[in-house]
Amino acid sequence: MTQRYIDSPWYGKIWAFLKQFPQGLAEGAKRSPATSGPAAAAIISAGIGCFLMMVAHHFSDADHSKTVETFLWNLGSWIPGSKNPSKMWGNIGSYTGKETMLLIGWLVSWPILHYLWKDRQIKAKTILFWFFALMIAATAMSWHPLFPYLPLT
Repeated sequence: MTQRYIDSPWYGKIWAFLKQFPQGLAEGAKRSPATSGPAAAAIISAGIGCFLMMVAHHFSDADHSKTVETFLWNLGSWIPGSKNPSKMWGNIGSYTGKETMLLIGWLVSWPILHYLWKDRQIKAKTILFWFFALMIAATAMSWHPLFPYLPLT
């Protein structure tokens, strides 16, 4: 340790440590990963979460009794602003439940896919195909001019 490091204040020591931290990451690993399964699980699970959010959205729209929308609103009530009593700020509403479904789909599918694929080598083409297929499907489901012609009920 240099004298300058010892004499610096606590925040200076933290800053000196943080400046050195990325150097270890920049060096990289000594060898590349042997399998791509864990990375595939992380990427594809994000697409599954987005797709599940849009499925929940369309189920809540198709339900005329509003039981699904009420369920989703209660599911997402942990998000601040979901049920805001102030008329000035308004409510986020059942969208919080749809976002919660995204989180559930992502966080449940990731460990499952990771467990199934942890020792497998999955081609990059396969990973990208499923990720983009799920994202395109979720995007198409959010594009409302398409769905009056494809009713869900």
